[in-house]
Amino acid sequence: MPQRPPLTRARVVDAAARVADEGGLAKVSMRNVGRELGVEAMSLYHHVKDKAALLDGLADWIYTRIDLPERATPWRPAMAARAASTRGALAAHPWSLALVDTRRVPGPHVLRHNDAVLGFLRRDGFPLPLATHAFSAIDAYVYGFVVTELNLPFDPAGSVDAFVDNVSALIPAERYPYLAELVAAHAEERGYSYAEEFEYGLDLILDSVEVRLREAGG
Repeated sequence: MPQRPPLTRARVVDAAARVADEGGLAKVSMRNVGRELGVEAMSLYHHVKDKAALLDGLADWIYTRIDLPERATPWRPAMAARAASTRGALAAHPWSLALVDTRRVPGPHVLRHNDAVLGFLRRDGFPLPLATHAFSAIDAYVYGFVVTELNLPFDPAGSVDAFVDNVSALIPAERYPYLAELVAAHAEERGYSYAEEFEYGLDLILDSVEVRLREAGG
């Protein structure tokens, strides 16, 4: 019989992530994680104090899935690349949206990530208040975009043509003129994908941040 690898905190958290991927956060329990690892739940308490500590570990785990650019990368491409990677990680693990930035005990990956983001901004001349505002605005946009993507009634990465065709009859121009105008535009522009909005919206935010940075003398 092959010997089972020893339990570690990292293995426990990895298993919890697999449980969450399969059934959501509601399924994350010491018992279910133990079952995923093929051990009794009591064995896990040698590595995580309780379920709260397990959730803290999951919140930290998601940050290991977000790529950070090289330290010398200028702030704007660094923020754009990080935003795209964050979007991908959150969309791949939707349960993480309920944990990111809500846990009271930040883990080492969270701290490293946040310190790096502030570092990109501060090294390029951002005053601390502007760096804080920019960090908050970018993350709020990314998280909100992912929530929208996950709840759209069509595939955000695909064409919205079929959806537009289905709803066009429900939006009479005399009652909803501006919505009808939007639907008609999409009907003419076949192949439009909602996912393409991400970069456009992010650029709007980064353009504004760039203006604020110039005004601050950075």
